[in-house]
Amino acid sequence: MDIKKIFQNNKEWVQERLGTEPDYFKKLSEGQSPEILYIGCSDSRVSSEELMGVGPGDVFVHRNIANMVPNTDLNSMSVINYAVEHLKVKHVVVCGHYYCGGVKAAMQSSDLGLLNPWLRNIRDVYRIHKEELSLIQDEEERYKKFVELNVQEQCVNVIKTADVQKAIRNRNLTVHGWVFDIHSGKLIDLKIDFDAILEHIMEIYRLDD
Repeated sequence: MDIKKIFQNNKEWVQERLGTEPDYFKKLSEGQSPEILYIGCSDSRVSSEELMGVGPGDVFVHRNIANMVPNTDLNSMSVINYAVEHLKVKHVVVCGHYYCGGVKAAMQSSDLGLLNPWLRNIRDVYRIHKEELSLIQDEEERYKKFVELNVQEQCVNVIKTADVQKAIRNRNLTVHGWVFDIHSGKLIDLKIDFDAILEHIMEIYRLDD
């Protein structure tokens, strides 16, 4: 890709936007009030706004390798705090995707250097659900299930935070777990039963006012 082409594309995009809505950038510069915090994967094939059919200003986006929410990651925690406490989003979405390179790497035992600490968080998910995953004989199906379980565990990590717990109690914030199927282009709601999951863990993780 010729990097200079990017600026030409930008120029054409600006003209196209102004052609349909002359005040578009003026309105965009006045601030943001997104209703959704989207936590997704950095994979170049997964474009958050495009797959949801929304535009700039509609979604507050955080992306990293394998859509992780480690409670010790200041970046993730800062994004959640800003989105929930200051932007007052109504929904937090953790969206994984099938054929995720980060999840695939975590299924292997290779030493990947600097990536090792990050992948260890994903491997912890495998450890938690090892019994369920080991029953799946087909490797691709086990891989897909691991992607789904990773989304589930990252949603739980989101709910462990004080900001999200307060927003759930005070203004009915909702948390969602989705998977994007690159093979079909479909967005899948995993319909995770958070009440059932949290019933067993909130005695430990509940943070009172």
